[in-house]
Amino acid sequence: MRRRDLIRLVAGAAAVLPFPTRAHRKPMPVIGYLSGRALGDAAALVAAFRRGLEDAGYAEGRNLAIEYRFADGHYDRFPVLAADLVDRNVEVVAAVGGTTAALAVKNATSTIPIVFFVGGDPVAAGLVPSLARPGGNLTGVSIQLTELTPKRLELLSELVPQAKVIALLVNPSNANADRLSRDLQEAARTKGVRLPVVKASTTGEIDAAFASLANRHAEALIVGDDPFFASRGEQIVALTSRYAVPAIFPDRKFTTSGGLVSYGPSFAAALRIVGGYVGRILDGTKPADLPVQQPTKFDLVVNLKTAKALGLTVPQSILARADEVIE
Repeated sequence: MRRRDLIRLVAGAAAVLPFPTRAHRKPMPVIGYLSGRALGDAAALVAAFRRGLEDAGYAEGRNLAIEYRFADGHYDRFPVLAADLVDRNVEVVAAVGGTTAALAVKNATSTIPIVFFVGGDPVAAGLVPSLARPGGNLTGVSIQLTELTPKRLELLSELVPQAKVIALLVNPSNANADRLSRDLQEAARTKGVRLPVVKASTTGEIDAAFASLANRHAEALIVGDDPFFASRGEQIVALTSRYAVPAIFPDRKFTTSGGLVSYGPSFAAALRIVGGYVGRILDGTKPADLPVQQPTKFDLVVNLKTAKALGLTVPQSILARADEVIE
């Protein structure tokens, strides 16, 4: 064979063979994001989640695609939304709609990795057997909001020491609602306070719950941790003003919007951890090898303008402990 013909033969063979980099190039990974909130209310938390992904080297649209699903406060949609993400064969699901969302995804798949964001105890909820060794296909962040509620009762009792009836607002669709009510009833009995529980899972029921406070002789209110309540923050804060009821919230967002006081961890910081965990799993780390994280810092935020409107004097003991005072 002449040299010229040999060169043509080799060149032709090379043309039909893929380059090694193309042969081994992975398609862009697709992950799922399941939230209990409305799309319009989720922007800040989605941004924090993306920052966590970027910490791990992933950017949406560049080397990662995200399938978003928002329940818009309708928790009965979680099973269908979770099943849809599983049917799309996403590589990881970030279940950030609380315990109810995490359980829905857990029930939908035992193989796709799940990174959750919950307010209660994931061990008690049956999500993982242990925080340090989660095992299986789940891990994530627990911000201990349910466990912090007795502390909110103490703070509210300091702010409104004359209150003998303090109501608790819960969403009955939340998997943590019964445990929260039970634990807080015990804490209230210890303090000699009566604790009627009012329930709401729709915007209309929120209005009705506030309208019922007078008949229950409630002198103050604890707003339970719930993604739906967070998405209805402006409505709830406006109702506390309309009915002149001192209220404590789980997230500073309520207080900066005009609520009286809040005590809890940073939701944005927790979502950034979730994003980082998703990135690590995409890089090959197993969920079982990532311990469930818990916050170590909790912020107390007080709105003095709202306190004045309610005719309350904030004790110096609370002001001294506050991480932020809004004037």
